[in-house]
Amino acid sequence: MTKPPLGFDRTVRLRDGRLVTVRPLTRRDAPELAEAIRSADPVTLRRRFCGTPPRVTPRLMERLTSLDYQRRFALVARDPSGLGVAIARYEATKTAGVAEVAVVVTPGWRRAGLASVLVRLLGEAALSRGFERFTAVYFADNQPVAELLDDAGGRQVIAEGLAEAEVVLDQAYR
Repeated sequence: MTKPPLGFDRTVRLRDGRLVTVRPLTRRDAPELAEAIRSADPVTLRRRFCGTPPRVTPRLMERLTSLDYQRRFALVARDPSGLGVAIARYEATKTAGVAEVAVVVTPGWRRAGLASVLVRLLGEAALSRGFERFTAVYFADNQPVAELLDDAGGRQVIAEGLAEAEVVLDQAYR
């Protein structure tokens, strides 16, 4: 089992003044992640999985929480009580230097800059691990994700209801 990297545990103050703690996701987060998927609202699940969400199984939880922190890296954000409120991850694609990025934030924590913070931290991790670009595929009507990727300097292409964006990781992520 790969140990989580040092240097990613931090407390962050969001635009609205709330604090979250951020750290690398680990296998010990699997039960809470499973419950979050089971209890998430249908819109969140549709947007996150671009359709019907997967069935929560031990195999899925193993896949989502077994990370090498090189080609597969994820962060969890927790509120002051310790409850998980967001997860962001990247996963290497078949194209060298490119990773697909995904973020999900619980409804009460949206529009406070949390997704932007997590993508920036993932960008730092990705750059230091040899990645040059993030890609993301999402429903074209998912305005929050479109805005997030636009703010990150992403370029998007929309076709048949799906959008694909690419963000070049540059000095701003160091």
